[in-house]
Amino acid sequence: MKAKYGKPKVPHEWRKTDWFTTMFCTFFGSGMSPKAPGTMGSLAAAIVAYPIAWFCYHYGIHLGEGTVLGPYLHEFFYHFFSIAAIALFFVAIPFVNKAMKDTGTEDPGWIVIDEVCGVWMGLAFMDMHIILTNPWILLVAFGIFRFFDILKPLGIHQLEKLPKGWGVMADDLLGGIYTAISTLIFWLIFVFVVIMTDPMPLE
Repeated sequence: MKAKYGKPKVPHEWRKTDWFTTMFCTFFGSGMSPKAPGTMGSLAAAIVAYPIAWFCYHYGIHLGEGTVLGPYLHEFFYHFFSIAAIALFFVAIPFVNKAMKDTGTEDPGWIVIDEVCGVWMGLAFMDMHIILTNPWILLVAFGIFRFFDILKPLGIHQLEKLPKGWGVMADDLLGGIYTAISTLIFWLIFVFVVIMTDPMPLE
């Protein structure tokens, strides 16, 4: 079996590190898929994004109403995906470094927390209400992100060359930024077409 960059692959190599690091780096096991672990991790991130959006919209943005913290909490949950992606970027690096050191690997496919970071960043410009009323936009963001993650254009490949966990995480974060811009453009085009062809505009 061959891993990324043609290096030897050890089946279930994630067992060489601790349980928490494994669950974190594989995003609760989604990266353990024997086929296309990156795709599975990205898909898991997109699926989980829906209940997160539901909570943020129905409960999160209303927390602290009438208090001095209300406006800040509203903004936090309104922009949750971009904030979560940036926070995850920095939190994940030491775990990724530990996982690679413990298993003797370099950016193995089963580490998919970077894909999670990228997919969530890809939703940075999507309103929570849009996600809830048009959940198919999650699949659009997922597909666009996989395009950037696989082909790595526009400087993404260069960031992958950064040392250790920085390279693992940075290329997907940049891919997520490109995904966010592309998904927003796709949505605006979709809305324009609907408005032009449907006398009843989108709610």
